[in-house]
Order: sequence, then structure tokens, then C-alpha cells
Amino acid sequence: MSRLRRINFSTFMLVLGLLFLYLPMFVLVVYSFNASKLVTVWAGFSTQWYGELFRDQQILSAVWTSLRIAFFAASMAVCLGTVAAFVMTRYGHFRGKTALSSMVTAPLVMPEVITGLSLLLLFVQMAQITGWPADRGMATIWIAHTTFCSAYVAVVVAARLREVDHSIEEAAMDLGSPPVKTFFPSHCRSLRRHWRQVGCWRLRSPWTI
Repeated sequence: MSRLRRINFSTFMLVLGLLFLYLPMFVLVVYSFNASKLVTVWAGFSTQWYGELFRDQQILSAVWTSLRIAFFAASMAVCLGTVAAFVMTRYGHFRGKTALSSMVTAPLVMPEVITGLSLLLLFVQMAQITGWPADRGMATIWIAHTTFCSAYVAVVVAARLREVDHSIEEAAMDLGSPPVKTFFPSHCRSLRRHWRQVGCWRLRSPWTI
């Protein structure tokens, strides 16, 4: 009986949490078809605001820029995060490992505003010293978002690499396979799902950061 109550309470809290997260989004979608300009007044079903949206070239240009940044940042973050995770999990204690781990996990614990401000000051100083970047644009935003995303990818992929059976790699290398060729065929299938998860997860970062 107590177990049934515990399960029911857990289910109730799960449903309550999902409603708390997604009900405002659902209400927002419903009211996007409101004919009235006032959010609190329902004046009938209409799609006029979507027509206004697709006629606004500035908004469409901003959306296209965000999509490009999201794709490039997620792609680069998957590559850099996988390399960082491989180094942290497969190599033993080496000089600088603690510093590398700290730098990888720092964006996870630091407020994103602080990280963004630090990168902005870095870009300004680099522009004054080296002349690059000449202005803050798509390239600097891409670098900043890649910095945010790589930490999440490294943590997720490192957790998976710690669970992988090393005997598969050892058997392949005993048969004469080079290390790079050994890693990708033996681990791509197991890491593919995690790459998709963190990639899709971080695709939303330009919309939330």
C-alpha cells in the first residue's frame, strides 16, 4: 500500500512538473492565433500575426542567423567535447589534467551571463591588440556558443566512455588496427545516440542564452 502511494505521489509530481513547464507554452501557442492585439482578450481565431511574422524581413533574418549559429555551434561542440572527453577518460594522470577538467566543467557552474561578459571583454582586448575580431558578429557568437556547448558534450560523452568495454579496443589493436581506426568503428555506434542527444539539446542554445 505504501509503495502504491509512493508511486502515485511520484506520478503526480511528474505530471505537475510537466504541466508547470509546458502548459505556459501551450497557452502561448493558443494565443498566437488570437485576433486581438491584447494578450488578455480573446477576439477570435486568426492567423494574421503569422502573416505579419513572415512579412517581417528583420525577424526572418534573425531567425536564419540563429539557425546557422545553432547548427555550427552544435557541430563544433560535438567534435571538441568528444575530444575533451576522450582525453579525460582514456589518458591517465598527466600534467595539466586537473586544469583541463576545470576548464571543461567551468561553463557548467558559472552563470552564463558571467561567461558571456568574459568572452566579450576577451574579444574587445583581442581586437585592440591583434586587430581581430574587427567587430562582434556571427563568428564571435559562434565561438561563445561553442564554449557553452562543449562543456555539456564533454560531460555526457565522458560518462559514456567510462562505461565502454576497453577489451574491444584492445582486441582491435592486437589485430593491427591503428588507434584512430579502432576508436571510431568500435564506439561510433554506442556514442551515436549521445551525440544526437547533446547535438539536438544544444541546438536550442541560441534561442535560450
